Amino acid sequence: MTNKFIPISIFAILAAVAPKCGHALYYRAGDFNFALTGYGTAGIIEPDFNKPDFLGDFRVRAQVTYDATQKNTFGLVYAIDEISVNDDEYFDEAFGFWQWRGVGRMEIGLTDSVANKLGLGLPDVGGLRLNDDSLIYRKMGTDGPVIADPEVTSGSDALRLNIVAAHNPNLQYGVSVAGITGDYNMDIDAGIKIKHSSSKTKYAFSLGASFIDSPDKYETDSFSPLVTADWRGQVGIGANIQYNSWVFALTGRAVYDKNPVGTVSDGIVAGTGLSYDVLNYTLSFSYLFSETGIWHKWAPDYADHTVVGSFRYKYNHYVDVWSSVGMSRENPFLAAGLRATF
Repeated sequence: MTNKFIPISIFAILAAVAPKCGHALYYRAGDFNFALTGYGTAGIIEPDFNKPDFLGDFRVRAQVTYDATQKNTFGLVYAIDEISVNDDEYFDEAFGFWQWRGVGRMEIGLTDSVANKLGLGLPDVGGLRLNDDSLIYRKMGTDGPVIADPEVTSGSDALRLNIVAAHNPNLQYGVSVAGITGDYNMDIDAGIKIKHSSSKTKYAFSLGASFIDSPDKYETDSFSPLVTADWRGQVGIGANIQYNSWVFALTGRAVYDKNPVGTVSDGIVAGTGLSYDVLNYTLSFSYLFSETGIWHKWAPDYADHTVVGSFRYKYNHYVDVWSSVGMSRENPFLAAGLRATF
């Protein structure tokens, strides 16, 4: 447990000095730019309002860029987080990119797909990773396979090429191709995001899809069995609507495996959420539903409902405290923590 406190303590110190030092974690030298961003969370969670358990999480992202011309930038990105460390991996992302201003961006390396990066999640303000590899399921457990991430995901462990067009500020779209891995033969992803933010009511819509050929004992969701099938197809949608201090969101993802072997882990996940922000306070309410086994008559169905209400007080731009109360697998939980961001 001591090792988990070390990165969080460092983040707290960095967050404390950052307001006094200005851009303490950003440095420019000629045409080179160096940036370090991330967060650390330390808190507790009480499943069944009973015995408390430590809740720690962190993510660090380092980026180096070189401004070759006024329009062309080249860069390198490296990121690591709590879950990658727990899985005995030394990175969450590691890739290089070329950005052509006003035209688009190309990435190559170990990173998430376009469908995932252009996806939209739920407006949860707690520290439980509701839109990712959720800490709720890691601490609460599950009785069956759960599709935890409402956004299309095909992992970041294979060499991937992302191409995203961004010539229109209100429209982004792109494609991804991945391979050179023992987990599958090939993966193709596509995504599009449409947004409008020039009026009192702001909105964004996203659509993503993925095709994985011949997955072989491949893990895309931490709370589902390894996938072995002829192929896996995914499609996901998302919507965010903001009016003044209110934010409303809908998201959904469908996963289908052709001729799966072993325990079935495909199905659907859908969620909705609402948040309200006033001064330094934010409240949010989110609901996430997952059901697996629905595409195969011979497979058992497993449904999971997760409800989370969260409160956040933002002390400043770098430090906030949060608390969440909810229910998962029909079991209640209470969680609270401090988060330092830089």
